[in-house]
Amino acid sequence: MNREIVKTIALVVVLSAAWRAHAADAKAPYPSMAPLDQYLITDRNAEIELARSAAPESISKDAEVLVLGQHGYEIAVKGKNGFVCLVERSWTTGSDDPEFWNPKLRAPICFNPAAARSYVPFTIKKTELLLAGQSKTQMFESIKSGLDKGELPTPEPGAMCYMLSKQGYLNDHAGHWHPHVMFFVPLNDSQTWGADLPGSPVLASKDIADRMMVFMIPVAKWSDGTADSTDMH
Repeated sequence: MNREIVKTIALVVVLSAAWRAHAADAKAPYPSMAPLDQYLITDRNAEIELARSAAPESISKDAEVLVLGQHGYEIAVKGKNGFVCLVERSWTTGSDDPEFWNPKLRAPICFNPAAARSYVPFTIKKTELLLAGQSKTQMFESIKSGLDKGELPTPEPGAMCYMLSKQGYLNDHAGHWHPHVMFFVPLNDSQTWGADLPGSPVLASKDIADRMMVFMIPVAKWSDGTADSTDMH
């Protein structure tokens, strides 16, 4: 085949691939990180209150509270009971989640002491890396390296959290979803919990990047004691 024809065909293939990639990005609702200000909550006290709404007051009133600053999470309130409450942002979702960069996402969450030691470090590290300028791909590579080197922990026995806030916004599809608790365990077969089986209240999510299983159990009431009136199923 004529060399010029081959070069022309190759150029067409490259341009076609680039156009498809551009079209895919155009369809993605949040293709890249928004300006940092869109992820921040201007009123520090409002973020503290939102973080505490993740759990019943009997737990959250004595919990440590973290808020998001320009370079990562900062301690806003010292705790007394070992729990840690914060408002997660969109980059704690999976790498293939189309809302990874959704600046509207606000996920109040309150971790028990075991999860504060073995899960919260992932949220803090991911946030610091991204706010320091790493790309999504670089961040996940850094997390993998941290796990390989033992710099990041594996889930401790009993690690769990509360997500009972009415004010949360978990994504554009689910809104604040349902009040629920979550348990973090090393990667294993979800069938050991009976998760995702007909009639089971336990839902499972495999977090490959962080090397853990997350089990979610919807509960009947929000942190303020009011009932979840939506249909669980």
